[in-house]
Amino acid sequence: MSGSVLVIDDERSMVELLQADLALRGFKVIGFTSAAEALAALPASDVQVVLTDLNMPGFNGLQLCERVVANRPDIPVVVMTAFGSMETAIAAIRAGAWDFVTKPVEMELLAVVLDRAIKHHNLQEEVRRLSDKNPVADHFEELTGSSPVMQKLFDQILRIAPTSANVLIIGESGTGKELVARAIHKNSSRSAGPFVAINCAAIPENLLESELFGHAKGAFTDARADRKGLFQQAQGGTILLDEIGDFPLGLQAKLLRAMEQRTVRPVGGDKEIPFDARILTATNRDLEAAVEEGRYREDFYFRINVIQLDLPPLRARGTDVLLIARRLLDLFAREMNKRVTDFLPSVAERLLNYDWPGNVRELRNVMERAVALTEFEKLIVDDLPERIRNYRQSTFRIDTSNPAELQTLEAVEQQYIRRVMESVQGNRTEAARILGVDRKTLYRRLKQDENS
Repeated sequence: MSGSVLVIDDERSMVELLQADLALRGFKVIGFTSAAEALAALPASDVQVVLTDLNMPGFNGLQLCERVVANRPDIPVVVMTAFGSMETAIAAIRAGAWDFVTKPVEMELLAVVLDRAIKHHNLQEEVRRLSDKNPVADHFEELTGSSPVMQKLFDQILRIAPTSANVLIIGESGTGKELVARAIHKNSSRSAGPFVAINCAAIPENLLESELFGHAKGAFTDARADRKGLFQQAQGGTILLDEIGDFPLGLQAKLLRAMEQRTVRPVGGDKEIPFDARILTATNRDLEAAVEEGRYREDFYFRINVIQLDLPPLRARGTDVLLIARRLLDLFAREMNKRVTDFLPSVAERLLNYDWPGNVRELRNVMERAVALTEFEKLIVDDLPERIRNYRQSTFRIDTSNPAELQTLEAVEQQYIRRVMESVQGNRTEAARILGVDRKTLYRRLKQDENS
């Protein structure tokens, strides 16, 4: 535990006792025996929580609480009282107290309360800091993030964009792969040209070839005229082949040839047509595993993966979730013409704790729903979906209470491997990296687990 606490009690012995005990627990403590002196010292201090006695002569704890809340609402106040009645608790809460403890004080409980209060204060500060900064970087379209992993990604985009190399963008569903592709296009010499995107998984195989390469008149029943494919439509610009992991095996050879020759042959045509477009691809699938299992051409994989960009999941981006949530809140408030200006720290805490399996796309859905349903200017916890309100992070634990139930080392390893695979949504390459083993070793362990 750590943090700065301002303690007020009219009994100096109590102040000294609290200072000594809390200091041993890692807190930095400033003590006063007068509420007026403490209030005068507050503006120049860096305290994160105020701990005050309730019954003091003259300026009492409730009055102090009201003054702190009025002048420094970011600093939570914890009230100590020897009268643990409901009336006292209600009075403290009405005065703006964040929490209260009863005397004689149980130091273990007090330390937990103060620690929670300091975390609450720090979270408020983080929300305020994120609110004051521009959430959208000009270079990166709607990509938002101040976390180290996103700063690294932005740097990679700026270095990759001026080149003509093929780029494979890998990330879980909802992480913003198309936004990354658009950012690469915008920062390239082709930015004045078109940006064309296609979801390869959404088009049947018998139509995908025509969609990409075009077709000649009469090539099939409804081909009443020549039609340019997307490669030609992207002339001078960039084409994104999204969900490339679902690209049909039968068409991979044709696309590979088009990429190498920089020409396309329309369906039913007899001439090669040159094209000039940069090719970006994106997927949420583990293509290395697909190659090993014979479901993906190795030469095609190496052609599209000249440069690989790995997008981090939202759960690995720290307070970026709050930065994005604020941007989305402002966006939906404008669209819905509602006066919703912020969210409470308790909401920020829930957003930070949640695992976000759907990544930014899920967060967008949650914020749109919350803004639509809220009745207040600031989002409250009840505005969030139940799955987020009641979410509890799962942890990898081993119960040691009964030695007879302890597992073998091999069983524990298999359990941990399964947990890692769940966390990375089945991406074996990423799981192998986290586990510190090569892919073949992981593949063997997974086979053992399946057969056990």
